[in-house]
Amino acid sequence: MKIDWRLCLVADAEAAGERDILSIIKEAVEGGVTLIQLRSKNLNAREFLEISLRASALLKRKNIPLIINDRVDIALACQASGVHLGQQDLPPTYARKILGKSRIIGISVNTEEEAVNAEKGGVDYLGVGPIFSTLSKKDLRPFLGSEGLRMIRQKVKIPILAIGGINATNAREVMEAGASGIAVISAIMGAENIRKAAKELREVIG
Repeated sequence: MKIDWRLCLVADAEAAGERDILSIIKEAVEGGVTLIQLRSKNLNAREFLEISLRASALLKRKNIPLIINDRVDIALACQASGVHLGQQDLPPTYARKILGKSRIIGISVNTEEEAVNAEKGGVDYLGVGPIFSTLSKKDLRPFLGSEGLRMIRQKVKIPILAIGGINATNAREVMEAGASGIAVISAIMGAENIRKAAKELREVIG
């Protein structure tokens, strides 16, 4: 599967607030987002599945890959392109047994050791971060900065999605440090005009 990694929207159901998450996704894609990662920490399994099914149907029509955060079962159920795992989630080797070879598996890493181990473990891409300070997560691990990202890039060959505090003012720096693409939440979801925010990011990163 050929993936355009340049601009990933982490479509967080909680960050959407009262807004319709599907409308946000649609506007973001029309603005130039190339990949969607769907995430929710508070919805129950059925609620998350319902949103995932709707997102999957929408994105298939637009030929945009959908990655489901954490939930291997829901990724399989909605025929998503893959799953993104955290360090405390199901290990990638077991996720691979469930999902098979045709789907994408990514994992969040914060250190060179985690990155190298993940690549050896057969993941398809890394979510590297947090790069900069961000309000999207609590109990954050150390900020890597562009230099930390560059060090990880030198250790692995698979694609890297950089995440954490990335916006239109620092996205170019992140790409120049070796990221294959950027993953953002607030830079798009926090914007008044979703499509415009996505377009501005694409203009920066190409």
